[in-house]
Amino acid sequence: MPRIESPARQLSRFLAKYSPEIAAQGRRALAKMRKRLPGSTEMVYDNYNGLVIGFGPTEKPSLAIFSVLLMPDHVTLCFLQGASVPDPNRRLKGSGNLVRHIRLVPPGVLDDPEIVELMNSALYRAKVPIDPKARRKLVIKSISAKQRPRRK
Repeated sequence: MPRIESPARQLSRFLAKYSPEIAAQGRRALAKMRKRLPGSTEMVYDNYNGLVIGFGPTEKPSLAIFSVLLMPDHVTLCFLQGASVPDPNRRLKGSGNLVRHIRLVPPGVLDDPEIVELMNSALYRAKVPIDPKARRKLVIKSISAKQRPRRK
């Protein structure tokens, strides 16, 4: 009988497909998000274009509040309900009806007080809040059979 790989090991394997720099940047972003969002459910999508790790209160994708997106040449933090977040200094990019994003360069951008405030605002405005007392959960939601190269 084949051994079933844990979600954490699968995620580690997905991250290893990227260049050492992008993988390290992704791991740092995930560590910061986990610390900032205790009780969140992490939903992993190893898609055609990139690796997405969503953070929300449940396994329901439509309730996710943030996601970390790894592409071959950059890592991005997406505010999945970000269109309604006040952003007076226009730090968030995008013009869609829902999502806004910010590239995670320089590496300390997640500690930038403006970004922390934007994240706090997104958490406050979320459709369903994340219960910080809940147990963190990591779920592999999908793995695309066909994928673009993960390294530039």
